[in-house]
Amino acid sequence: MAAERLSFKEMCARFDVTPRTLRYYEYIELLFPEKEGRSRFYGSREVARMTLIMRGRKWGFSLEEIRQWLLIYEEQGTEQQYRTFVDLADRQLVALKTERDQLNETIEDLEKFRGEVMKSLG
Repeated sequence: MAAERLSFKEMCARFDVTPRTLRYYEYIELLFPEKEGRSRFYGSREVARMTLIMRGRKWGFSLEEIRQWLLIYEEQGTEQQYRTFVDLADRQLVALKTERDQLNETIEDLEKFRGEVMKSLG
């Protein structure tokens, strides 16, 4: 089976990111495409890294946290990367749950005030 190899344009389309975003991820050393002249190509390793980057962004991790997490795999292996992920995930879950609670409180306040305004309208 042939190894996966995506062009710059295909990588942008696969992950629904702008060219600027993809270039930025390269600039901050999250991705390391193969370069042939002015063309860039992304193998299976870079596709896997991009998948992890996109998940991390979805879950609210900073790009620096993601960069450090990917670096741990390179330097210390999968087990330490997983342990670090659990720590990051625990911290992020607390933050997300706090945000959710605050949002629920805001929704309740808005609904209550809306109800009061509706009553005053008759």
